[in-house]
Amino acid sequence: MTELRPETRAVHLPQPKVDGSRPITVPLYQTSGFVFDDPTVFAESMGRPDGAFVYGRYSNPTVRSLEEAIADLEGGVAAVATGSGMGAINIVLLGLLSPGDHLIAQKALYGGTAAMINELVHRFGMSVTYVPEDDPDALRAAVRPETKLVYLETIANPVAQVADLPAMCAAAREAGIVSVVDNTFATPMLARPFEHGADIVVHSTTKYLSGHTDVVGGIAVFADDALYRKIWSFAIELGASCDPFAAWLTLRGLQTLALRMERHCSNARLLATRLAEHPAVSAVHWPGLPSHPSHDVAVKLLPDFGGVFSFDLAGGRAAGERFMSSVRLALLAPSLGGVETLILHPASTSHRSLGADELARHGITEGTVRIAVGIEHPEDLWADISQALA
Repeated sequence: MTELRPETRAVHLPQPKVDGSRPITVPLYQTSGFVFDDPTVFAESMGRPDGAFVYGRYSNPTVRSLEEAIADLEGGVAAVATGSGMGAINIVLLGLLSPGDHLIAQKALYGGTAAMINELVHRFGMSVTYVPEDDPDALRAAVRPETKLVYLETIANPVAQVADLPAMCAAAREAGIVSVVDNTFATPMLARPFEHGADIVVHSTTKYLSGHTDVVGGIAVFADDALYRKIWSFAIELGASCDPFAAWLTLRGLQTLALRMERHCSNARLLATRLAEHPAVSAVHWPGLPSHPSHDVAVKLLPDFGGVFSFDLAGGRAAGERFMSSVRLALLAPSLGGVETLILHPASTSHRSLGADELARHGITEGTVRIAVGIEHPEDLWADISQALA
């Protein structure tokens, strides 16, 4: 169905093969293992990702449908679904990096990713160089003989810097380095990094892909079959497998992804525009605003600018605490991408493991508030935010 647009392909999902007919929706295969009549087929299937289904840690028909659906939407050849977004990130980082290797990463990253990179540096003697997400010359200058991987985020968490994927992935490819892009904030509806030269795309399926705040999951998608098979072999031994029920819920949510992303983005536009004019707010970090440093890149790369952004309160941390304790409709909670609006204070929650210098590198202040905009009526959201700011 590659001739169909992503909005249509997200509705018509890959189905397990059934003789004579097929189900309308993907069935839930809630089983830990599969029975064989032929011991040779059993043995051969243990060592390959495209053999018969063997064991839940390896894969499952429901999980495979999710992997095929996301690989199709992203334009990859195959995918490995995991038990969390960090599971997807870690099968890639741990599966490709060894002690002594060098990693290049953009300066602003999700807090869990930044913490894991710090762990790799401290425990395994790896090294990392941070570069701006839109500076391919800085990437080229950072390359060493031991550099193995470049890590980017399409839209960064939490201040929404937009990576110049065509330029950065091209620079990585010139140097023979694998490029990994976290596409969670954009989803395939706003960006498909493989079209810009990426080698691996990761998602937290907990977020927009499932979309209803009832799933924890992740997925890594690959442009190259050999790279996919290498990571699959590592992932099944690491035990980062996706649960079939979580996969089933994610598939159900995926069918409304296009509609939800339209509403997330339009609501974010209204809120970001009004917050930028509010006297209690010193800065708004949404790439759809001309004032955002990534605006020019975002306009070239994205059809819309996402439903998550941050804003800085002029009163610092005290103002942030007052604001978050005063909202009534928005919920003070972790995660994002569900139908409800969620807020948090990055410096004390999602990026709590980072020191002052690292927070500054990410563009986070003590007064930064992240808002993951839901699909509620935008005027109801604005009324809530306005009264909390007051």
